[in-house]
Amino acid sequence: MARAELAHFLRDRREGLRPEDVGLHAGPRRRTPGLRREEVADLARMSVDYYVRLEQARGPRPSPRILSSMADALRLSPPERTHLFRLAGVPPEPPAGPPRHVRPYVAGLLHRMPETAVVVTAATYDVIAWNPLAEALLGDLRGQPNLARRRFLLRDEVMTSGHEEFGDYAVARLRAAADRYPHDPGLAALLAELRAGSAEFNQIWATNPVRAPGHRTKTMAHPDFGRLHIDCDVLAVPEDDQQVVFMTAEPDTPTARALHHLAARLS
Repeated sequence: MARAELAHFLRDRREGLRPEDVGLHAGPRRRTPGLRREEVADLARMSVDYYVRLEQARGPRPSPRILSSMADALRLSPPERTHLFRLAGVPPEPPAGPPRHVRPYVAGLLHRMPETAVVVTAATYDVIAWNPLAEALLGDLRGQPNLARRRFLLRDEVMTSGHEEFGDYAVARLRAAADRYPHDPGLAALLAELRAGSAEFNQIWATNPVRAPGHRTKTMAHPDFGRLHIDCDVLAVPEDDQQVVFMTAEPDTPTARALHHLAARLS
């Protein structure tokens, strides 16, 4: 347990919070920057004395329950929660499930490039944000948002090349998600559905594939523009375990012209 580092981290995060950040009234005579120690202890449902000793680097190692309560009280982000557990010498608790909130700066990317189709996927391969061009290329993202389910269970409806390669990517990412979010019921239900409905999914799962996001190409069949040759490039958002997928075309090609006309139709 790194007592001094833990004490400094707790003080730093407490002093960086305003009372209104946690639903408290500041009052007219507040001299302490940020929250008071007793306010954090009350929010974390722990004794004030115990919390004070932790901030003074003389307390015993906190339990996982206490660490989780303090993380909630201090409004820690997922990376900060993990850091808190590590400073206390306690294995980090598994997150309840993969983040599905898209950060504003990520959401902004979807609309800055009108002739680029962009989607944001969660660790479960659910498409959680997209721009109009992406939906025009990929179809009903509201009704069928999960790309792994599309890949293994709806192949007759989603006609693209590169299925074999994407199958390995999908299984690798889902295996990693299962390790990180063992208590997420949505992910458990998705994996059960894929195991029951796809022998190919089970075969790939058994090989334990390891794939990193990067550049891929695929051919898509569009009802109006025919065969489109699409470049797919992935930007990882590691703090939220998400990926931003950009779908583009080589300049001055029939596919690039098709994307231009399709984007103009949507504007």
